[in-house]
Amino acid sequence: MTAVPAARAARRYDPDRKSRIVDAAIEVIAQHGVAETTSRRIAAAADVPLGSITYHFTGLEELLEQAFSRHAERMSPLYEAHFDDVRDLTGFADAVTDLIHGDAGAPPSDWAVAYELYLAALRNPALRGVTESWMRRSRAVLERFVDPVTARGVDALIEGLAMHLTLSTATFDRADTRAIVGRLLGLP
Repeated sequence: MTAVPAARAARRYDPDRKSRIVDAAIEVIAQHGVAETTSRRIAAAADVPLGSITYHFTGLEELLEQAFSRHAERMSPLYEAHFDDVRDLTGFADAVTDLIHGDAGAPPSDWAVAYELYLAALRNPALRGVTESWMRRSRAVLERFVDPVTARGVDALIEGLAMHLTLSTATFDRADTRAIVGRLLGLP
């Protein structure tokens, strides 16, 4: 009888490995940014051999695309749920203000991954499909309250003001943000 090599005998059944790698990629992107995301870092974060990356993915680009797609899929229900209790335009303005100020249930690392996606999509046209899908889905939520053109403006306002809040060293007054949102929506 032939002995099984130790390395082969140590293999384990791991049906969730590919999914764990994608989740680890999201964590690495949040912690290090796309520019510093490597297959080696992802493999370490997923606690898998480096060869698992090349086994499951054609390359880092495909892995990043799947990671960003998963991130968007996870964020969309949080975004949608944030507006569930909104009944009128005033409530909509308040919900948008809360979202801008980070009160939508997503940690800052999720915003970091979103911004990394936008930046990566500038350089990688394959990722533009992920950003387009995310923007369509978020605008569909906003269109429950306002017309499509206004929804596009509100979406851009949310992204822009959230980025300003994230990147600025200055403090932002919530009342000022609410006034900006109200003006865009034509509220007094």
